[in-house]
Amino acid sequence: MPISTQHKVYLPATAKSNQYILAEIKATPELYQHFSSEKACYQQLSQQLFALADSLNLHNVHLIATDKLPVVRFHTEAHVFQTAEQIIFFYNPAYHEAQNLFSQSGYQARKIRLLFLATGNDIRANAADFHQRVLQLLQQFLPQLPEQGLKVKIRDHQHLSYDLLAKQKGTKESYGYKLRAIAGRYATRQLKLPEHSALTYVHITLPLSRALKQEYVANDSQDYSPLYQQLEQQLKVAIQAKDLNRVAIIANGLTPLVRNSKFDKPETTSELQLLGFDPTNNAPQFISDWQGDNLVEAVHILIVAGNDDMTETGYGRFMNQVEAGLRSFADKLALNPEKQDLTIRFHQHISYND
Repeated sequence: MPISTQHKVYLPATAKSNQYILAEIKATPELYQHFSSEKACYQQLSQQLFALADSLNLHNVHLIATDKLPVVRFHTEAHVFQTAEQIIFFYNPAYHEAQNLFSQSGYQARKIRLLFLATGNDIRANAADFHQRVLQLLQQFLPQLPEQGLKVKIRDHQHLSYDLLAKQKGTKESYGYKLRAIAGRYATRQLKLPEHSALTYVHITLPLSRALKQEYVANDSQDYSPLYQQLEQQLKVAIQAKDLNRVAIIANGLTPLVRNSKFDKPETTSELQLLGFDPTNNAPQFISDWQGDNLVEAVHILIVAGNDDMTETGYGRFMNQVEAGLRSFADKLALNPEKQDLTIRFHQHISYND
């Protein structure tokens, strides 16, 4: 097999691309002292933010002052949903534009989050330009703050999402991707990043269909352990055959978030489960979390790339391994591709202090 083919992964033409950048500003008591109230603070900062965003052609921008975690997903319709801990944005980059301030009356946020959602077409090709325009905005916005020297952290998230079983559903057209690392892609566009941490991983969502439950759970049984055990066992076999070392299967109803364990410690809240993986450590790591008496809507599988998976070409070879393992997993479970989706989301994430 030619090297160029080995290092390309062919994704369905229906694959969707997203990018969002989060700038987190630590809000100190000194900052709030410059305003008559938290509300006045947020309103003034949002007005300044939106004016700068318009001048730099940034068309989907939000100020979040609730200390809730922003989660961004592709959708054909634009929606924003809030839970106790999350604020979830669904949007289509090709069509949806927005400017919003999210705050709570009487609540003083620990962090003021500026969320920038990429818009337009060719999101991956224009990612460096989008990042550069966000940096230009911050260079103008931060000096306008009445309190200087505030700590700022920048997080750049990029997704490619698609159905692994799309071809069996009739989607024949595909495109080859090298899936180059963010820093390398940006360097070719004359954008050099400062020292940063990077993490690349795959998030698979497997809905627990009626067929799966009927196959592995006895009639009228409230014990779903056989189902989860079968999923766990088949996943282990599939990933071990492809030398995938950093894996988690989560079926506890929580939203899993992957972080670099060198910088973030694993933790669990009422809604979120933070999973820590070290891309420099090649020792096998398998995390499994489920309860036999809790039937969830979907199982989450996380497969994290190591530093060795990043070649000069990109992550294409890694994704080919992931896809091969998941196809074997789907075959063992006898998933019906005409009635079942196996959604894959390829994540690339960098973060640094500005």
